[in-house]
Parts: sequence; structure tokens; C-alpha cells
Amino acid sequence: MASTGAGSVDRERDGAVPIVDGRKPVAAVVALWVFVLVPFAALVAAIPVAWGWGLSWTDVAIAATAYVLTGLGVTVGFHRCLTHGAFKARRWLRIGLAVAGTLAVQGSVIQWVADHRRHHAFADRDGDPHSPWRYGHSVRGLAKGLLFAHVGWMFERDRTNRRRFAKDLLADADMGRVDRLFWPLVAASLLLPPAVGLLATGTWRGALTAFFWGALVRIAMLHHVTWSINSICHVFGERPLKTRNGDQAANFWPLAILSFGESWHNGHHADPTCARHGVLRGQLDISARLIWLMERLGWAHDVRWPTPARLAARRREPSPSAVTAPSGQAPARPPR
Repeated sequence: MASTGAGSVDRERDGAVPIVDGRKPVAAVVALWVFVLVPFAALVAAIPVAWGWGLSWTDVAIAATAYVLTGLGVTVGFHRCLTHGAFKARRWLRIGLAVAGTLAVQGSVIQWVADHRRHHAFADRDGDPHSPWRYGHSVRGLAKGLLFAHVGWMFERDRTNRRRFAKDLLADADMGRVDRLFWPLVAASLLLPPAVGLLATGTWRGALTAFFWGALVRIAMLHHVTWSINSICHVFGERPLKTRNGDQAANFWPLAILSFGESWHNGHHADPTCARHGVLRGQLDISARLIWLMERLGWAHDVRWPTPARLAARRREPSPSAVTAPSGQAPARPPR
């Protein structure tokens, strides 16, 4: 099927409401480069730094705690609660999850949700902001597409239209406040680890190493795990379930623990509003377990758990895992 362009798809589906809404300010793009490259440089330097300075248990505890809190803020808060409505949370929990997700430094809450809903609306087709198939099926095209899907898409100047994809959050006063507090929360994400390190060790060296491991390396690791869901999990892995739009979302088990269950991506795209992504036997889903606990405590309700009937309807045999684009489907291309 020939590509029609995001603009025509846009008109067909939503009248005059555009997919993108304006351009990102130059300052925002520059800041993005800083927050991508500096943590990445820290991640690259992690091994030689550890060899020279050592890695204390205090640093491990600070970094691991920050990784878990901010990571679950993204997976449980930004993704399953706010983007897909897989469950409803009490007001204090909803705000807390939005704050925790913002501390991951992956963008403001409303923009994150808008980008991800756009991804699901056009997964691996025209209009998808980060499909790895946008440059074709050749080895070179796929390599270029993987890099773009992993990190390059964020540097595009076009900005996803929040009025189209996140209208509910724009009308939510609590989410509006958290969204406007993005930069102060970024500062908190960077400064809290060294503050804890200073208090725990009583030394500036302890503060410096906590900043390196608990802020920079932690942010970089979580960034790349999250970005891998956009890139790797749309190319490599198993596809035992039929996805709604026939996209290439796949289950990639090596990332299951680090991504808190997000890498069961085929299961997610098969049933996007489901609170559990790891729906098959043996698929560990830490985020779903946390949602289950919150439900038991009365903090979450109206949880959309998978049912045998819904799962059976989405099974397909055999489960393909080849690195190929959907049959007869043109690769995704930049929106026009």
C-alpha cells in the first residue's frame, strides 16, 4: 500500500486537527542535546570511573532507588495510567506518579502522553513519531531507522499536537501544574541524589559520586531502556499476539526487568489499555505487580486486567519473530 502522508491521514481521521502543532523552540532543542549527551557521556565513563574511584554501596542504593522510583513513574504513571487509562488512581497517587515520571527527565507529562498516544494511533505507519521502519526494509534503512527511533526522533523540530492527543490532560488542573513544573523537577532529579549522598557520607566526595551514579548514570540508563522500547521492540523479538493495527511491536525478554515489564511490547500493542503487558506465562511484569498492590491497598480502581477471552482472541500461530515489516505495508515516513 502506497504511503499517503500523515497530512492526508490526519484529514481523514480528525478533520482539520493537525498531528503536529508548531515547532520546538531552539532553546528546547539545545537543552535536549544537553540532557541526552551529558548523561550518555557519564554512562560511557561509568566503568573507568568505577575502576578509579570505586562504587560504594551508598552510591548503589541511591542510584537503584532513584532508578526504580522514576522508572515506575514512567511505566505505571505516564504510560499505563495517564496515557492508556489502564487504571484509575486516587488524586494524590495520580499526582505522585506524574511527578515521579517527570523526575525521569523524559519530557513533561502532557507532551510525553501526547507523543505516545500519537505513536499508538499510527504505529509503524505514516504519522508515527518514532517508527524504526520509516526508512525502508533494507539493512541500511533499518539501521538508520533504529537510530532514529531510539533517539533521533526527539530532535525533530515538529511538536506533537497536545490539543489533539492529550486534550484530557490539558483540562486537568493537576497535570497542568506538574507539566509547568518540568524544569524545577528536572533540577530536583539532578540535585536530590548528591544531597542524599552528602547527608549519608558527610563528605563532598560522597555528594559528587552520588551525583555521578544517582543522577547522570541513572538518567542515562533509564533513557536508553525506555528508548529501546521504541526501537528494539519494534524490530526484534517474538510476536505471539495480533496487534490492532498490524504493527511490528514485539516482546524482547532481555529488557523485561530493567523496563519493569514494558518490553512485553507485543502484548501491550495487542491490548493497549490492559494494565498488564506480560500477559503470557513466565512474563515478569513488575509494573503490573505494583498496580495489583495499589489496587489491593485501595489506591487504584477500575483496573483493566487481561481476560482469557480477550487473550484468546489475540493469539496467533505460529508467532513470527523475523525482522521484516508488515506484509504489503509501506514503511512509516516523516509527517508532512
